[in-house]
Amino acid sequence: MSRKVEVRRSARRKRTVSAYFDGDTMVVLIPARMSSAEEEHWVAEMERKLLRGKNRRVSPARQSDEALMQRCRELSAQYLDGDAQPTSVRWVPPMRTRWASCTPAEGTIRVSDRLRDVPAWVLDYILVHELAHLRVAAHNKEFWALCARYPKTERAIGYLEGLSAAAGLGLTELD
Repeated sequence: MSRKVEVRRSARRKRTVSAYFDGDTMVVLIPARMSSAEEEHWVAEMERKLLRGKNRRVSPARQSDEALMQRCRELSAQYLDGDAQPTSVRWVPPMRTRWASCTPAEGTIRVSDRLRDVPAWVLDYILVHELAHLRVAAHNKEFWALCARYPKTERAIGYLEGLSAAAGLGLTELD
């Protein structure tokens, strides 16, 4: 296994096994009485479960600009009647004051690299928000009605506010 693993044994832990990532280290919590063979089994099992869950939450759109464009096409069809078609969508170095931006006159969307590791549903909201700008440039009632077609809009906004606050970024704006 190429990943760093830290196994923590506890005499108080009787039957349960749990695990989490702490940076690039997987921490596995097991009962002290487990044998080496059981430990090995549970480390492999917990890594499988953690990675499966992580892969489900991560958007394939984070892989490349082309994948980002493909995800925009899918979201436009699903939430904006296919009417929002950007000419380009690309990842850009971290922006100082925004998560993403759109230039409606050119049909271009830029997404901050800071969003590469957010859950898929948050990135989807960002993309729907920017796609909505291709139909309505201003942050007016019509624009927000388009954004609200995405069912996790409020949740994603809360996630981004929390992310910004926790990291001390002061980022709140989408364009």
